[in-house]
Amino acid sequence: MSTRRELANAIRALSMDAVQRANSGHPGMPLGMADIAQALWGDFLKHNPANPHWFDRDRFVLSNGHGSMLLYSLLHLTGYPLGIEDLKRFRQLGSRTPGHPEREPALGIETTTGPLGQGLATAVGMALAERLLGEQFNRPGLPVIDHFTYVFCGDGCLMEGVSHEACSFAGTLGLGKLIVLYDDNGISIDGEVKGWFRDDTPKRFEAYGWHVLRDVDGMNGEAVVAAIRAARAETARPTLICCKTIIGWGAPHKQGTQHAHGEALGVEEVAATRKAIGWPYEPFVIPDALRAEWDHRARGAAAEQAWRELFERYRKAHPDLAAELARRIDGQRPQRWAELLAQTRTVALEQKKPQATRQSSQAVLDILGPAVPELIGGSADLTPSNNTLFKGAHTIVPRDPNGGNYLHYGVREFGMTAALNGLAAHGGFLPYGGTFLVFSDYARNAVRLAALMRTRVTLVYTHDSIGLGEDGPTHQPVEHLSSLRAVPHLRVWRPCDAFETAVAWQAALEHEGPDALVLTRQGLPQHERSAEQQAAVARGGYVLIECAGAPECVVIASGSEVGIAADAVRALNAAGRRVRLVSMLSTELFDAQDPAYRESVLPRAVRRRVAVEAGATLSWWRYVGIDGRVIGLDEFGASGKGAELFAHFGFTAERIQREVGELLDTAQ
Repeated sequence: MSTRRELANAIRALSMDAVQRANSGHPGMPLGMADIAQALWGDFLKHNPANPHWFDRDRFVLSNGHGSMLLYSLLHLTGYPLGIEDLKRFRQLGSRTPGHPEREPALGIETTTGPLGQGLATAVGMALAERLLGEQFNRPGLPVIDHFTYVFCGDGCLMEGVSHEACSFAGTLGLGKLIVLYDDNGISIDGEVKGWFRDDTPKRFEAYGWHVLRDVDGMNGEAVVAAIRAARAETARPTLICCKTIIGWGAPHKQGTQHAHGEALGVEEVAATRKAIGWPYEPFVIPDALRAEWDHRARGAAAEQAWRELFERYRKAHPDLAAELARRIDGQRPQRWAELLAQTRTVALEQKKPQATRQSSQAVLDILGPAVPELIGGSADLTPSNNTLFKGAHTIVPRDPNGGNYLHYGVREFGMTAALNGLAAHGGFLPYGGTFLVFSDYARNAVRLAALMRTRVTLVYTHDSIGLGEDGPTHQPVEHLSSLRAVPHLRVWRPCDAFETAVAWQAALEHEGPDALVLTRQGLPQHERSAEQQAAVARGGYVLIECAGAPECVVIASGSEVGIAADAVRALNAAGRRVRLVSMLSTELFDAQDPAYRESVLPRAVRRRVAVEAGATLSWWRYVGIDGRVIGLDEFGASGKGAELFAHFGFTAERIQREVGELLDTAQ
């Protein structure tokens, strides 16, 4: 049998060889954390490389994702479908081993990491998912949901503000099966962190309510094993294991310095490292004996088989629960899904009085929330304002055996959004979370990762414009709609009334990716639609008001401005103009429609177009063209009543009529 150090050195060798071959990457962390990785993966991690989708596997998150070669080496050695040629193509175009880990469950990569702190925050959502599913489904003697979430993180992760948000929240909830191994090597890109990071990290985490294991020798595999055992024995609190390590360990001229952090060691230093750690093999060569000891496929298959036998006993004892858990694991919709959606539309159509779309959203949630058990909601301390708490929701609190389906995240927009990603990536839930649209900026990088990973999260953003009123420009979003629309794979919805809101919710919950629902504080009028128009809402943009004959101008509006534009268009048509009104509630979905449909809504021949939205004009010029006009807001708002602000900044039916009239008169 090989020693722990020999097994760990296989990680070191593969990591430094791949970084050197690419002449790019971060060798220091894999060299320093290899003994920790061997201890965790060798002695504890429950997984099956032959079936990476096994639901009761432990989740492993490499939050310090710049050290990605450590993860790729582990996946390769333990038997995932990541070959030696993949390692040789580290950081190359089209490779399966990019510079930072990108979520690919089939390879065992649970989440995208690299933006520091976010892997840790995402792992909080994963650990929460495990706890909640266990509370909902486990029965005495039948723990069918029983796994840990392990995280590797570094100084950089703990400096990032999102780690404070997420770890404070994890401590509050008592997520006892979350175990974080902190690579305390004292070095970052700029050098020794003592010049800018002097937190007493153990005390900080103890203040959060964590179980903290101090001064563990991270270069000693047995010490790490003992610490992990102690962490697993603590069930009421998450655990931080503070591992003292040496960055770039084994590189005789660069270890312990920033020069080992983010650059290839160099040919001579790699050779010297081989000699120093006693690794006589050629690059990318792993001896057969070491490879056999690292192979976890048989061990993983046995673990999964034991779980399947447990689940079969569970199925016999609790057939209804087993069927429901299997449905949620598979991501199948509830049997009454179509009926529930029809009910949300019926309620929306019955709404005749003006209503804020945040209230329209709550009406949808009041129907879906009690009937869709995987729907888990929350808000960043704005629950009454976001209208995200549905009837019958049960708030999640620490150590509640009854579980729950609603989270009060506190004022933690970034941490909330990262946790939503973790809940979605874990599986078994459809998570949503709310805040004001203006505070989406706080969460922006987690929104970006949601789009990059295409996690199924719904972001509820209310108070969407100057229409929120007296809170003033600090709370009035201007640039946010255009900014969010610029994010690839994120669908942004800005509905104009209750019916569009119901359709937006359906689309979001059925989408294999993230959606942002942008909703108003102020009441909006309801709009009449034919059956054909109702069906067209789901296409993102459609003709809401048609004129007599071919249109000579098209007005495009979203959200609260649709009602204002409707008044203007009706007045223009009554005056003999031919103006069409298009409600554009999702530009992303409209752009994805076939060319014939887009042409039917926005004919190329009609070059006179006016877009209306109480936000930055940036995202509208591609629809109106150089001959069109955009009535928007390219400056910050002001404090005052919402209706007065709309008039002050020119969002009126009279202005729309004037702009359309000038366009048409110019055309003549």
